[in-house]
Amino acid sequence: MTKDQTDITERISLAGIDTLNLLGVADANLKVIQNSFRARVSARGDEIVIQGKGPEIELITAVVLALREQAENGVQLSERDTAYTIDKVIRGREAGQTRERDVQVMALKRLVKPKSAGQSEYLEAMQSNDLVVAIGPAGTGKTYLAVAAAVAALNERQVERIVLCRPAVEAGESLGFLPGDFKEKIDPYMRPLYDGLYDMMSQDKANRYLANDVIEIVPLAYMRGRTLNNAFMILDEAQNATRMQMKMFLTRMGFNSRAVVTGDITQIDLAHSSESGLVDIQHVLQDVEGIRFVFLAERDVVRHKLVHRIIQAYQGGATGTGPSGDE
Repeated sequence: MTKDQTDITERISLAGIDTLNLLGVADANLKVIQNSFRARVSARGDEIVIQGKGPEIELITAVVLALREQAENGVQLSERDTAYTIDKVIRGREAGQTRERDVQVMALKRLVKPKSAGQSEYLEAMQSNDLVVAIGPAGTGKTYLAVAAAVAALNERQVERIVLCRPAVEAGESLGFLPGDFKEKIDPYMRPLYDGLYDMMSQDKANRYLANDVIEIVPLAYMRGRTLNNAFMILDEAQNATRMQMKMFLTRMGFNSRAVVTGDITQIDLAHSSESGLVDIQHVLQDVEGIRFVFLAERDVVRHKLVHRIIQAYQGGATGTGPSGDE
C-alpha cells in the first residue's frame, strides 16, 4: 500500500504551550479541527495525536503547528481563529503555497489582524487599491476594518485626514421626529463609526482629531460640493445611499485620496431597493480599472457563533430588504 492509502499516526508536542488556549475551553478548538477532517484527532497529555491518511495528516499537522505558533506568540485562540487557520492552510495548499502572506494593519492602539480568509482579502485590497467596495452581512467587520485601515494610513502619514460618513436613513425613521438639535439627532446614526474610532485610538486623541477636523464624522449629505485631497474616505451603510448619492461620494476623491464603500444589500431601507447605489455600483463600475470589489459572507462573521446561524436562517427566507444592522 502507498502512504496515501495507509493509516499513519503523527504526534505533535504541546510542551511549553498553554494547552487550554490552544485546545479551547472543553476542547472547543480541537473539536473544530476534528469536525473539519476525517482523520482522528485527539489530545493526550501534552501532545496531539493524529491518525489517518497521509494527505490529511499533513494538512492537520500544518494547522496544529500554525495554531501552536500563534499560541507561542500570545494570541488568545478562539473557534473562529481555528477555523480561519484551517481555511488558510487548505487554501495555501490548493494554491501550491506552504504559507500565505500575513496581512495586518497597525492602528494607534492595536494591531488588527484578519479573522477569516475574506477579511484577509479585504485588508489586502485596502492596502493596494485606491477604491474598495466591500459587500457582506453584518458582523463581517466591514466598518471596523475600514476604520482600522484609515487610522493606520493616518498614523503612517499616507493621508492627512479621515472622513467617515453614513446616509441618515434607517428603519423608516424621520430625523425631524427625534429629540434635540441637529447634532443630537444625527449622532445615533454615526455611533458605530465613533465606536470603531475609539477602539483604534484613545478617546482623548480621537476627540482632538475630531475637534481639529483631522477626522470628520458626517452625514453623507454633507459631502456634496467638496473635493478631498490626501484623505481616507469611508462610506458606511452604503446600501442606503441612492445612486446619485453614491456618484456624489465617489467623485469627492481628490489627489492622493482613497475611499472604501461598505454595505449589506440584504438590509436596504430605501423605499425601493432598486434605488440603492450599492446595488447599482456593482454593474456600473465592475470593469473600471483601479476599483476592487470584495464580497464577504457568513463564514467571515466574527461575532457570536449564533450570528452565523441567524444570517443563514434569514438568507433562507430573505426578501432582500429589512431593518439595518450595524457592523
